[in-house]
Amino acid sequence: MIVDDEAELADLYAEYLRDAHSVDVAYNGADAIKMLSKGYDVVLIDRRMPQVSGTDVLAALKDKEMDSRVAMVTAVDPDFEIIDLPIDDYLVKPVSGQEIRETVDRLVTIQEYNDCVQTLTSKKLKRNVLEVEKPIGNLQNSAEFDELTAEIERLEEEVEALGAKLDIEPFVRED
Repeated sequence: MIVDDEAELADLYAEYLRDAHSVDVAYNGADAIKMLSKGYDVVLIDRRMPQVSGTDVLAALKDKEMDSRVAMVTAVDPDFEIIDLPIDDYLVKPVSGQEIRETVDRLVTIQEYNDCVQTLTSKKLKRNVLEVEKPIGNLQNSAEFDELTAEIERLEEEVEALGAKLDIEPFVRED
């Protein structure tokens, strides 16, 4: 979803994205809040809008516990207060079509990465429980355990590939 009170800009941003994404547009914060029930993977929000600001839309996202990636796209120069904003990115206008597309693609990839890490963690925890609770012979003769192990390996590769796409270093704990 794109939220911007400047209709021409909102429509332009939507055009930048329509070839690769389904896009809804809200031309003010109040309409954006009403539209949130649809659920969005990515929301681009103008910060300064009359009546209902971008910050108000962010608060509504948080109140509704929406799991959206959010970027502010605004003419307001950032200051240290952005540290506390529940956003993933901050773009200062004017922005190009390439910047809009790259930002949305990056935010979608971040969500895919997070989902994949969560699934991987869950699978690894299940594997660990089985390794502790089941005799090794049962594990070696189990098609289900083999499938779980193969799924973990596939997910590890996917997390690594998504992390590389995001330029995220693999997490290695040093003791």
